[in-house]
Amino acid sequence: MDIGALLKSFIYLIASSLLYPVLLLLVLLTLWVLVYSGSFFAEWLERLRLGKYKSEELPAILREGENMNVFSHRVKNYIDRFQRLINGKEQITEVEIEIENMIQENTFKIWKSMDFLRILVRVAPGLGLIGTLIPMGTGLAALGQGDMTKLTTDLVIAFTTTVVGLTLGISAFSFYTVKRRWVEEDIKNMELATEILAEPLAGGRKK
Repeated sequence: MDIGALLKSFIYLIASSLLYPVLLLLVLLTLWVLVYSGSFFAEWLERLRLGKYKSEELPAILREGENMNVFSHRVKNYIDRFQRLINGKEQITEVEIEIENMIQENTFKIWKSMDFLRILVRVAPGLGLIGTLIPMGTGLAALGQGDMTKLTTDLVIAFTTTVVGLTLGISAFSFYTVKRRWVEEDIKNMELATEILAEPLAGGRKK
């Protein structure tokens, strides 16, 4: 038995069987990016409508509770949760652990929501490359047999998967870069809101 030929046949079988799963993944990822782009541009429009402010004005805005339209919905939801948490409390020690847990939990969830985009930046071009190399191999085999129709079909698949994979990677990288800036701003505002709104508890509320 020729072990080398057996190994080559086995590797060829594995590679060939990966083509359709790769194509399916590229289609699913394309649909996901189209859906995600809708939510991305919705948030982008929301942020365009946010009120303008200077950084030194933020503490006063949080203390007064007015002009809250300068914050995104993510920050507003956090502030609402925080106010419900500290409502009726007299000392910071009563809710210190809960406050720390809330800010860490929100930060973790926000960054976790970015994981798939970060993965897609690397995975999509890799899938495009796999979808290129597999039909190139079968295309070269067809060329050796003089089957130009098979070669043409395989080359079309190879080049289109490359284009789709690179397009998905570029789109994911663009979304991730902009979304990361939004996330960092929101986390900064949440931490500032935590410090400002917890001030009355730090010294005890006057009765």
